[in-house]
Amino acid sequence: MIERIATIASPVGLHARPAATFAEAAAKYDTLEITIAAEGEPEEDARDASSILSLMSLGASHGDKVVLRSEGQGAEVALNQLAQLLETDHGAH
Repeated sequence: MIERIATIASPVGLHARPAATFAEAAAKYDTLEITIAAEGEPEEDARDASSILSLMSLGASHGDKVVLRSEGQGAEVALNQLAQLLETDHGAH
């Protein structure tokens, strides 16, 4: 299992547009199961990173840390790219 910790850069957190953008990016890795959880949350409570509703239910705000997890071929590259996406403020417009 590979893990990456990312800090939410979006001023609005993982809500609406940032959640949709992230879910779309995570869904591109359709051969991997990628999960997301708040830092410190048990691994079994992790949510599907490609689900907009799961991302919004996480309640992650600007500056919160989240843990991305996956395993399998390409998981390290996927998690690095997804963590970078979370750590970049793409604007909420």
